[in-house]
Order: sequence, then structure tokens, then C-alpha cells
Amino acid sequence: MAGRARFWPAAGKSDSPGEAAPSPEGAGGEGADVERQSALASTGGRVDSGQAEPGRALALVDFCPPAVGVGARLIRLAYRIGVPGAMLSAPMGKKGRTRLLATVNNTLPGNRAAGTAIRAGHFLVHGAKTPIAQVDFTGTARVTPPLEKVVHTFSWLTDLEACAPREQGAPVAERILTAWLQAHPKLPPRPGKGPAWSVGNTGARLANWLAHAPLILSGDKALRVRTLAHIAATARWLDRHVGQAEDGVSEVAGWVGIVCAGLLLPDGRPRRLFGEAGLIKALGELIGDDGGVLSRSPLAQMEAIALLVRLRNCYHATRRDAPPAIERVVELLVPPLLALTHGDGGLGSWQGGWAVSAEDVEGLVRASGVRTRPLRDVRQWGYQRVVAHKSVLQFDTAPPPMPAQARFGCASTLAFELSHGPHRLIINCGGAASGGGLVPIRLEQGLRATAAHSTLTLDDANSTAVLINGMIGSGVTEVAVDRKTLAQEKGATATRIEASHNGYVARYGLTHQRILLLRDDGSELRGEDLLLPASRKAKRGKVGFAIRFHLGPDVDVSLTADGQGVGLLLPDGGYWLFRSGGEDAQVSVEDSLWVDGQGRPQATQQIVVQGLVSRGGGTFGWIIKKMN
Repeated sequence: MAGRARFWPAAGKSDSPGEAAPSPEGAGGEGADVERQSALASTGGRVDSGQAEPGRALALVDFCPPAVGVGARLIRLAYRIGVPGAMLSAPMGKKGRTRLLATVNNTLPGNRAAGTAIRAGHFLVHGAKTPIAQVDFTGTARVTPPLEKVVHTFSWLTDLEACAPREQGAPVAERILTAWLQAHPKLPPRPGKGPAWSVGNTGARLANWLAHAPLILSGDKALRVRTLAHIAATARWLDRHVGQAEDGVSEVAGWVGIVCAGLLLPDGRPRRLFGEAGLIKALGELIGDDGGVLSRSPLAQMEAIALLVRLRNCYHATRRDAPPAIERVVELLVPPLLALTHGDGGLGSWQGGWAVSAEDVEGLVRASGVRTRPLRDVRQWGYQRVVAHKSVLQFDTAPPPMPAQARFGCASTLAFELSHGPHRLIINCGGAASGGGLVPIRLEQGLRATAAHSTLTLDDANSTAVLINGMIGSGVTEVAVDRKTLAQEKGATATRIEASHNGYVARYGLTHQRILLLRDDGSELRGEDLLLPASRKAKRGKVGFAIRFHLGPDVDVSLTADGQGVGLLLPDGGYWLFRSGGEDAQVSVEDSLWVDGQGRPQATQQIVVQGLVSRGGGTFGWIIKKMN
């Protein structure tokens, strides 16, 4: 692709966050091709010394706005500086009434159970029912974050459409819409005036209104006129404030709303040209060169895919193809998401996400139209995947996301998950983002902690500080990763991954190094956790350590007679044995928690290997083996 090379920080936004659009010279500028090129991550997430700093990396993806002529570039520039779209589309013509130009065919799957609950008068979010009549649509009386998002993005329209024909769903949708419009008769002067008016929620709401217009515009004429006026006003509001988004995915949602309005509202060509340029720049800043979003969250990955699929549906409704750069991003986003699927087809529990069900993942991938295989080695995104016969290993080998990118950042560095066939053996608790459903919101911060993941902790401290409001503090800044295939006896092979992080160096002077070795037949995972002094002069004394292995909810557990092992019985009758090689370490089984594919908590157990280790370091080996 011809064009100029431009470098964009992987964790940053535009230089002027208050602007509503990119500059003519920037990504999405007038006729400029944009190439974001990798300084670190394209070498596998490592600099020459072997240390990865993904938060500072630059990503390589080629982006360019749709090719347009000089006249279209001038229209885009004029709209950006505030010239009304009607004046640019028909300078001498009469302003047309607000209407929709096409009906969108929605391809995204909805949740039938949630839609049925709405028809019965309840919002159903992560297993928790809330009567619609009791919801304060103004946002003054705050409700839980998951419910806020469902209510104010109108994502529930997809669920309602999935469970009933239009003539049955429309009256329900119009009643809820009427209550929401009464709570928001005027648009606020700027974002942040309640959850309804964040850029992310507003952009998603506008896209959902336009995509599901038959559900909300089929009834009373007065409501239809009022709703169309609100849609037009919301699009103008986003034009001015999209640059003030709260994070990368929210900015993309804002731009998607703008482009949808540009496609489906009269005199929309200037807005569409403006929105496409801004969207492509925002996408360039959202993802790395392996296609993973910089928040490292599989939930954010799914949200980005869903937004672009909905936008593509709007293009198709107007008999247009989406710009090639947008189609390319969809193709980039799907393989990293699939890299976090287990043998049951559901997702691993990473960065606040829960074990999203196979049905939800498959429905989204089907809607994307992308046919691909999972990426094995998603280095910049920071997840290693190993498939060995029926076993799947996922390994977090990167620092937590940068604070500007994180919604529910977790201190999960060097945690792993292991499944065999449809059964999960070793898991993480997950589900911080579902706090407020059946998962109590007070547990959110605990679910983001290092101890909620299958890795090592020192002195019950997090490897990276977990702060309130989803933020991440100081801790892990560098991760070194090495992956290789080793030959074993009788022609067998094994995958060996070695990684280390510096999260405990400042407090305890120790580097945590973890080595995982998975046989190619998937029957044995050997592990070794090393604590190495970060300097030649080690500190005196000892510090407590704990290595946690959270177990899948269907695993039956029994301690061995010598107290150094744990038997693991799977529902299919398969028997696995965990053994610890540390004589000075105590092995115990404790209660744990796992958040399932619907965001609901399930009681489970965990193996804990704990004891004291010298400040001079120590080594702790263990094995998980399938027994005949």
C-alpha cells in the first residue's frame, strides 16, 4: 500500500483529545495513508535484551481512509470545522425532513433468555433480574455498571429482536424508549453527565437505534418524530464530543455511531466522510499488529468486533461496501480472540472477562464472516497458546494493560489456564467485569488480584497494584519470553515456554520466572516457578509465597496420603495427578470461585502450594499428569 509512514503510540489517543476529528495530515487525514509500525512487539514482544514492554510498543497495521477525490476531501474538511451537512450536500436546496434511508438487517446474535425477560418486565444481566419499572433512566440513582451499559446502550434491542417477532417486540421497545426519552429531554453540553452520556454508551446507543429502527419507529407517529429528532441531535452531539471518549473502545463506538448516522440519515455524506476518517484512525490506535486490542481484554475484543459488524450491516443496508481498512480490522480481530478459546469453545478468563460461552463466541465469529484459525503465538497481545492433542494451554506473558486502556485491568502476569477436551482443569477466577450481576460488586477488586489467578504471589501482594475504578498501578513493567519446541524420547516433542516479570523486584528484590513444558500428546504439563534475586546483593530474611492453581468447577479433588499431591477426577472419568516437588512447601486445597459463561459465580476449589522462601531466591517444581 503506497503512502506515508506514520508512527502512532499503541497506548495513546490523538495529540489533542478534545478534538472531534483527526487533522488533515494525521491518520484519517485528507488522502493520507497511515502505517503504524512496530518498534518492539513485531519481534515477539521483546527488545534485543529479551524484555517486553507492550505498553510502550508501536503497532504495525496499514490504515488509510477510503480513496476520495479533491471535492470529497474538501467536504470532509469543511464538515470537520463545523459547516452543516445539509449545506454541503445541497447548498441551494431545501433541507429535508429527518428520516431513515434504509432498514438494516441485523446479523449479530441476541440472548433469547434476556429478551424474554424484557418482555416479562425485567432486565436480565449476568443472572440478576431488575424490574424495568424500578430503573432510574436519568442515571441519578446509579445502578451497577453492567446494567447501566445494557440500559443506556440499548443493547437489549438485539436480545428483544432475538426472542420475538417485530409486532410483539415493538410495543415493549417503545415503552422503554419512551421512559428513556422522558428522562433525557435535552442533551447535555458535554460528556460525563451521567452514564447515559459517556461517548462509548452514546455511540453504541445511536448505532443500536439505527440498526433496530423497526422496533422503535413502527408505532405512534409522535414518538417516531420525537425519536428521529433525538437521533439527529445525538449524531450532532457525537460530532462535537467523540474526541473526549473514555478509552479506545469507547472512541471506536463513538465513531461507529457517527458513520452509521452518516449512512442512514439524509444529507449524511459529509458526516460519513468525516466519520470514516476518524474511525480508521481510532482503530489504528486501538489494536496492535497481531490484532489484539491494547486493553488485552477478550471482552473488549468482542465489543470491537460487534461494533464493526453492526457498522458493516449499515453499509450493506445502503448498498455500499465497508471501506477495505475496516474489513481488514475485522479480519485482524478474530484470530486473537480465538486464541483464547478452550476445548469447550468458550473463552479463558482474562483481564476482567469471564468464560464467555462457546455459543456466544461462535455467534459473533459467524456474524463477522471471518473464517480463520486461532493465532498460536499472540505475542504483542501477550497470550501464548499451545494446543497438544486434546489439551489447550493459555499463558499470560505480558504486563497488565496501561491505565489509559484498562477497564478492568488484572494483575495476572504469568498466570495460565489448562483444559483437556471439553473440561477445564486449571482456570482463573475471572469475571471482574460482571460485578453487579450475581457476582457482588464488592468482589470486583479481589477478582482482579494476582491471587485470583493461577500463578505465584509473594506475601499476599499483587504483582501489579490493583486500584479502584478498574485502574492499574505500578508493578510489572517488563516481561521476558522465550518459546521453543523440544525433542523428547521416542520421537516425541514438547513445547517449552519460559517467561519472567519484575513485579516483585521493587518490594522484595526478587524476579518471578515461570517455565511451562507441555508434552505434544497433552498428557503432562511440567512447571517450575523460580524466584531469582534481582541484584547480586540479596536481601536478608524470608518472605511468604503461595502458588495457586484454581480448578475447574467440574473437577473432583482429593489430597494424596503424603500431602504433596492432589488427585483430579474429571466428569468423563479421566484422572489427573498434581504433584509438588518442594519438600518445604505445604500443599492444601481451599475454596475458590469461578465466573461461568453467563457471568455468574460458581463455587470451585484451588490447590495452594505455600511456604517461606529466602530473599536469596528459591525454586519450586510441580507437575500435572494424566494417569492411565
